[in-house]
Amino acid sequence: MDMRLPLACVLIAGGAVGLALPVFEAEQQLVAEVSSEADKPIVLGAAQELPSTDWAHETVLRRDGDGHFYADVTVDGVTSRMLVDTGASVVALTGEDAAAMGLYWNPAEVDTVAQGASGPVYGVNAVLPRMRLGEFEARDVRAVIIPEGLGISLLGQSFLETITNVRINDDRMVLEN
Repeated sequence: MDMRLPLACVLIAGGAVGLALPVFEAEQQLVAEVSSEADKPIVLGAAQELPSTDWAHETVLRRDGDGHFYADVTVDGVTSRMLVDTGASVVALTGEDAAAMGLYWNPAEVDTVAQGASGPVYGVNAVLPRMRLGEFEARDVRAVIIPEGLGISLLGQSFLETITNVRINDDRMVLEN
């Protein structure tokens, strides 16, 4: 018996189900009440904010050529490009970014704040009063300032956990509430 025919039927049926799901999701979205004042998409550095509605916000970050995701994040009015690091428990700021944001520390306060792959990480604990990425805003975000040795600030879980859903699809990281 030729097994190619049943396999082809399974693939076709599976494809039909795969095609039907997006249609179902689109129908469900049409049922929800949508704001009549949906904003036009705007570009936020590596992020593109999609039109907002009363019931959801979504920001899409595109994978950079180096394989990582980056976002332009604003802390108290100062924008900084950060590497999205879902494995970092807190936001980690370079000394330069922290100083640009008006955050200062006494060098005598620098102490072990984490354990990295190559040993202890030295810095200062901080709280960021207001942090924003697209439509997502969080207040009193835990952070550490790493005065030396950090090449780029990291957007960690202390901010990301305030977003309802963070998922990666191919070369896109989708943040949504």
